[in-house]
Amino acid sequence: MTEATRTRTGGQALVDALRIHGVDTVFCVPGESYLAVLDALHDAGNAIRTIACRQEGGASFMAEAYGKVTGKPGVLMVTRGPGACNASIGVHTAQQDSTPMVVLIGQVARDQEYREAFQEVDYRRFYGPLCKWVAQIESADRVPELVSQAFHRACSGRPGPVALALPEDMLRDLTAAPDAGPVRPAIGGVDAGALAELGERIARAERPFLIAGGGGWTAAAVADLQAFASAHQVPVGASFRCQDRFDNTHACYAGDVGIGISPKLAARIRESDLLIVAGARLGEMTTQGYTLVDLPVPRQDLVHIHPDPEELGSVYQSVLPISATMPALCAALAGLAPGGADSRRAWVAGANADYLEHLAPTPGLPGTVDMGAVMAHIQKRLPPEAILTTDAGNFSGWMHRHYQYRRYPTQLGPTNGAMGYGFPSAIAARLVHPDRPVVAFCGDGGALMSGQEIATAMLHGIDPVFLVINNNMYGTIRMHQERDYPDRQSATALRNPDFARWAESFGAHGELVTETAQFAPALERALGAGKAAVIEIRIDPELINTKTTLSKIRGTGKKR
Repeated sequence: MTEATRTRTGGQALVDALRIHGVDTVFCVPGESYLAVLDALHDAGNAIRTIACRQEGGASFMAEAYGKVTGKPGVLMVTRGPGACNASIGVHTAQQDSTPMVVLIGQVARDQEYREAFQEVDYRRFYGPLCKWVAQIESADRVPELVSQAFHRACSGRPGPVALALPEDMLRDLTAAPDAGPVRPAIGGVDAGALAELGERIARAERPFLIAGGGGWTAAAVADLQAFASAHQVPVGASFRCQDRFDNTHACYAGDVGIGISPKLAARIRESDLLIVAGARLGEMTTQGYTLVDLPVPRQDLVHIHPDPEELGSVYQSVLPISATMPALCAALAGLAPGGADSRRAWVAGANADYLEHLAPTPGLPGTVDMGAVMAHIQKRLPPEAILTTDAGNFSGWMHRHYQYRRYPTQLGPTNGAMGYGFPSAIAARLVHPDRPVVAFCGDGGALMSGQEIATAMLHGIDPVFLVINNNMYGTIRMHQERDYPDRQSATALRNPDFARWAESFGAHGELVTETAQFAPALERALGAGKAAVIEIRIDPELINTKTTLSKIRGTGKKR
């Protein structure tokens, strides 16, 4: 290869590859280690939106949320060292939530490696446990090849994050390497023999139960699953923060199998004689700390369906493991001939009745803001296509318990419990769907972990509504603290700003709600503001979750 044949830089080859793979948006915090990529993005013009954020954690949450809401890999660009460290929170979220993501990390020049150069980190070692695959592109000639490999790995099997380290001198090198074609991940079908056995097991079952969750879903897969549940009369629950995998108003819906699970729903799962798990890993939150389903062999017959064959049998032993993507699985389920459905109608009706009973708010909870009434108004006001995002914390229980998701995808929440997710994820969702209302649920703790990204929303004209539920403490930790170490509060109190005025300082719309009657008009003004809006809802610190008070749980646990 002669100098005359080298037609573009590694950075330009990278951006060309992103365009070929259908990337329309990248989220980043700029850094000098990948200036050649930023320069190439300038040349890309409007083909790729570059969303510059205020902190890499926020940028990584936006990329992860983009992946959830679109099904395509969210693309994150960060600089070396501190940038990659900050971004790791969103990468971990993508891993546990099975969200496709491609992380591009600026790296020190190749001739400076292994000297602990400025901000140098070995990303294969650092990001290795968080990603499906991590590589470093040592030659500009390999940019098209390795970017293609990254997109295929992010989308194939169980979706997840992959990372590419980009030495800054490599990005400036010239290359004539040809482009690769667009990503086209393989879609595995369902083994005919396994499908036939599953049909036989369902036909014999008296009390089957299906848990839907995990990544890789589509609206068509959800519709197919609903058709299957109706035809076969199988109750369906949703794994932790995956409630939009099944219409919550459907007659076969049985509720949220997550934190704060209804006792009747937990009992029903334990009583089932056939447990079908579609897409979910059966992790700690969904299994109530691995107590809801017996380890390692469940008491009921377990049929576990997951896109990653290595997940099957890794924790729970199933009588029928099936490796399949959710679209392929649900299409196959919808085509199964029904058997035994009439005998299960009372079982399904009972499960749905228990769910509807659990929807009703717990009476007599303290405070001047009735969160049950707030949720009832949100349910009435928002259309089925509205997207709700949530941060991590006890406040999210109001959304999990009382909001009914009707379409996919409309729920964005971190199953790894990452605080700070609410603000960035809402910004990404509204960016992708400017025609759909987007409402974020945030606690006061998480709001100040990533709330500065409201500046990003204002810069780009993105206008979600952020609800900040404020009780002036890290509520979840305080709850556990009072339960196990009563009257020994430590490190959980918070001092907060006036969030409405704080929002206004960015040029956003701000509202303060201290009484229930104030919420409906505040929400109306926020939805109509035409710009990002924050509604601070001040609740009584005693209102520790949807069921009880801080005083009532005090001392009910055991000291550790």
